[in-house]
Parts: sequence; C-alpha cells; structure tokens
Amino acid sequence: MYECAIVGGGIAGLQAAIQLGRYMHRVVVFDTDGGRSVLAKKYSNIIGFESGVSGPYLRETGHRQIQKYETVELVNERVTEAHRLSDGCFELQTEDGRTVQAQRVLLSTGLTDCLPQEIEGLYDVLGSAIYLCPDCDGYEVRGHICAILGAGDAGAALACTLHYWTDRLIYINHEPVAKPISAEWRSRCEQAGIRIYEGKIQAVHAQNKEDLSAVELADGTRIEAEKGFVAFGGTHVESDLAQMLGVTRHENGHIPVDGRTKETNVPGVWAAGDVAVHSQLLTVAIGDGAQSAIWIHKSLQDDNRNLF
Repeated sequence: MYECAIVGGGIAGLQAAIQLGRYMHRVVVFDTDGGRSVLAKKYSNIIGFESGVSGPYLRETGHRQIQKYETVELVNERVTEAHRLSDGCFELQTEDGRTVQAQRVLLSTGLTDCLPQEIEGLYDVLGSAIYLCPDCDGYEVRGHICAILGAGDAGAALACTLHYWTDRLIYINHEPVAKPISAEWRSRCEQAGIRIYEGKIQAVHAQNKEDLSAVELADGTRIEAEKGFVAFGGTHVESDLAQMLGVTRHENGHIPVDGRTKETNVPGVWAAGDVAVHSQLLTVAIGDGAQSAIWIHKSLQDDNRNLF
C-alpha cells in the first residue's frame, strides 16, 4: 500500500514526486516516457536557463532527484486500469500485470500530439526549429519566414495566432482532402497575408538543428522557410484512467481541478500538468505538481489525525 501513486513521470509528476519524497511519503511513480517534454529539445522561457534547457534533460535530472528519496519508487510501466476500492483507497493495474494500491492518486499523464510519421526530417528538428506551443516558442519565430505544417482549420488557426510574432507566414495543409480549410479560416488567413499551400508534405530540410531551409511537398515543390510549427489536430488528452475513476472531464478530455488544491471532483484523486485544464507551459506544470503534492500531503495528515 503506497500513500500516493503518481501516474505519469513527466515534469508535473516528477515535481510532485520530489515534493512528496521530501515529506517522506511512500510514493510510486509510473512513467512511459511520453508527453510533450520528451519532444522539446529547447525551452527558452524558463527562469534560470538563459541558454535554454531541453525536456529530456529535465526529466533525466528529475529521475536522479527522486532516487535520493528512499520512499519514492520509479516504475517504467503503463497503467491500464484504475479502480476505487470500498475503503476509499485505489487499485492500479499495469499492462505488465503489476497491481498496486494507494491511498491517493495523482494523474499527470499529459497529452499525446498527433504527428505524421512519414515526413522525412521532421523529428530531427522538432522542438528546436519546428515547435508545438506558441505560448512557449512563438517568440522564436519573430520576423522569420515561418511554415505551419498542419491539417485543416487547426493549422489555419495556429497560423493566424502566430501573426502576432511574424507576418512572413506560410500554411501548408498536409491533408487537403480529409481536412479541408473552412471558408472562415481561409478568409482569416488571407486577411492576415498568410500564404496557403495544399498537398502532402514529403520532407523538412534544415540548415542546422535550429534553422530550416525549406519544406518539400510530395510533388517536388520546395517552400522556403526558416522556422516552423506543427498543428495537425487530433491531440489526445491521456485521461482514460480518470474516466475509470469517475473523474469529471471536459469534452476535449482535459480534467477540471480545484484551482487551489488541484484535486478533482473525486476525493483522493488529483490531476496536474497538461492533462488538467491549464496553460500548457512547463513552468505551470511544475507549479501544478508542487501544489498538488502539498495538498496530497495535507490530506494524508488529516487522515492520520482522524485515526486518534
């Protein structure tokens, strides 16, 4: 029986684990190396890292930190089932057959972006020259020729958002048949002076890790670009376990939480990071993780007091 099971070992989950470890609670962290922090090669909007820092580096550092706390255990397995027991505790099962019980659960499972696997060179520069989040990296494309690789209205909407930082924008609709651009968003793009190309993207060409040279379409067309963003839609919020536990979710899958404690509508279940309803910033995920851990600790203390 653990005092808390953390499902998701990304930035929010690791920060919570560190805090709970410092409270000396018995904690298990389940991690499968997913989420946006795995893709982000350089965060440049975090205090203390003037030259930027990568998501994988922060995760590796977090893993080393939690190993300092003897009461925290890291397990590289995916949790596939979650149930509430009659005594108010929770039981989790992994795809490898492990079963654990915990008094509290923190869901920090994040989200999974829908990204085409067939575009040559995309993953080589994803997170360093091609970005996902305008709040994190819109500043990086200021004044540059920026290509938005996307599908349908999702890509068109992001292109219009990025107009704040640069007016040298190109939107390439990778799926013009399956996901056509609506008349409304096409008009908005045209009003913003955004050039639109329609057709399958074959490859991304780069000058170096932080600068593109061109985006190549399947028909051989080469489109000059210096920076890029992706917006293919279909992002999946990893909140299926929340549904199993009876946790309220929005239509898009995100989990609403108490603004102060980060607890869900189900007593004993918390949510932090990109799976919750918040700005999808790493710094916010860190705060969510720490805040949820504080209130998990308080709730466990209340339980202990009630025993006497």
